[in-house]
Amino acid sequence: MATSCEDRAMASHVGRPAVHRVAVLVRDGLLAMELGIVHRLFGQARDATGRALYDVVTCTLVPGPVRTDADVEVLVQLGPEVLDTADTVIVPASDLDYAPSPPPAGLAEALARIGPGARIASICTGSFVLAAAGLLDGLPATTHWKSADRFGELHPRVHLDPDVLYTAAGRILTSAGEAAGIDLCLHMIRTDHGAAVANDVARGTVVPPHRDGGQAQYVRRPIPDPAVSSTGRARAWALERLHRPVTLRDLAARESVSTRTFTRRFRDEMGTSPGRWLALQRVERACTLLEETDLPVDEVAERAGFGTAGSMRLHLQAELGTSPTAYRRTFRARPAA
Repeated sequence: MATSCEDRAMASHVGRPAVHRVAVLVRDGLLAMELGIVHRLFGQARDATGRALYDVVTCTLVPGPVRTDADVEVLVQLGPEVLDTADTVIVPASDLDYAPSPPPAGLAEALARIGPGARIASICTGSFVLAAAGLLDGLPATTHWKSADRFGELHPRVHLDPDVLYTAAGRILTSAGEAAGIDLCLHMIRTDHGAAVANDVARGTVVPPHRDGGQAQYVRRPIPDPAVSSTGRARAWALERLHRPVTLRDLAARESVSTRTFTRRFRDEMGTSPGRWLALQRVERACTLLEETDLPVDEVAERAGFGTAGSMRLHLQAELGTSPTAYRRTFRARPAA
């Protein structure tokens, strides 16, 4: 299961002088929104000089018109040969994924063209394609919650987790529904170039800059009425004082409810506990300070609310698999690269 910043430390494979090529492999019945997500998010990523950080191209098995789930077709001029040189390959969903039909002929051969060092990701039921090609065997993966039962029946060797937004297992990543594809793309951008670039892309797209991959993709309770049960004021208040102690009692007091009621409402809205959410916000704050300032590690820990460098080190190791010093060394100069 992916964590808030998991696999950032694995970004060295994309630190190439050339622009990182993202190939979107589309199929008949393409969910048009998912193609737009990839182009829009990766297409906005820029370094400090304004240089594009990604080259996004679309390909299909046989170049030509590709039917979408809407009343339009997409004219795709590139074939599977593009996959030979791709640094990242993303497979969006197709409306055919919901029908009991085998993958199109030639799809496995196309995926076999992907280089051994390339990253491979799916959006929504695009994970069915990766699973059919054997790319997910023995790995954690997710898909749209409505298709989880069928996925499990077809691909029992995959460690399916239908309750998360996205997963990251080395170079193989999967996401749940369409909106989770946004989270996954931002996660990959953050992995490649750090929080500052990903946050700029999120602001340009007017979407939240980060949702933890382990957050529930579907909350089975009714959506709470914002007029009576929103925890937004408490969350905004906490973000303004991450450098100071914040308790569950403090958060509940901002909404004038009991801690038990607040915890239930918070989990309904955010899909995670207040404590887990707060820890993730502090990790993100620490990442930003390590990337964008020369503050000593002790001061970064204090400003992020960890209190001590040792505590921050434990949290970054758990979430990123690296130390504050190693993280700064990797990402401090990344935007100017």
